[in-house]
Amino acid sequence: MKCVLLFAIFALIAAAEERKKLPSGRADLATGKKLFENQCGLCHGPQGEGGRGPLLAKARLSRAPDDAALVGIIEHGIRGTEMPGASSMSDRELRQTAAYVRSLGKVRTEPAPGNAAHGAEIYRGKGGCANCHAINGDGGVAGPGLAGIGGRRSAEYLKESLLTPESAVPDGYMLVTASPKNGANVTGTRVNEDSFSIQIQDASGRVHSFWKSEIMELKKQRGKSPMPSYKETLSADELTDLVAFLASLKEEK
Repeated sequence: MKCVLLFAIFALIAAAEERKKLPSGRADLATGKKLFENQCGLCHGPQGEGGRGPLLAKARLSRAPDDAALVGIIEHGIRGTEMPGASSMSDRELRQTAAYVRSLGKVRTEPAPGNAAHGAEIYRGKGGCANCHAINGDGGVAGPGLAGIGGRRSAEYLKESLLTPESAVPDGYMLVTASPKNGANVTGTRVNEDSFSIQIQDASGRVHSFWKSEIMELKKQRGKSPMPSYKETLSADELTDLVAFLASLKEEK
């Protein structure tokens, strides 16, 4: 009886280990590719090159150090981010998708064209980017931090966000203008809001807190960005160099 029980336990362990393994057959990878393109490609790019979602075509994924973690992220998403879960996928489909994602990290990616060093000068100077954005705590706070942005967004996405900022407004971001009954109007990004109050961060980084009963008008500009377009500000070469610099900002290992 003891031998039968041990055999059953070992069989369950072996089955669990088998479920953790990612399939490597050509047909499985082809299926994983289709699933990825349909479920993930809109945000991560069809080849995992990044877009609204992080770049996945790299050997090391910080949030998925092993295959089990990667499968878990695909299935359940990442709480507090724009990454949803794919709970409708079967266990095999999840592993096929994960296998395809892993295969993307084996494909060599070319660095973005342009002079990144010159792009850094544009970032700090002519572009004025540091006035609103910070890199590792250095810079303004009105806009999102850019540390590691090259590992989260593709060069094409970065270029598009510089040319048409409103096409790349992050989910949850909202530009608002509060007109208090007493005092000057305040325009900035919504930090927090509930039924009774709202907190707004202006371009200088100062946070203003209002009771809604004190506000005469609250204008919410969904999908709007205070960031200017660089279509007319930068030349084509300057834009290429600025994108090269931003794309070079990877997460520290």
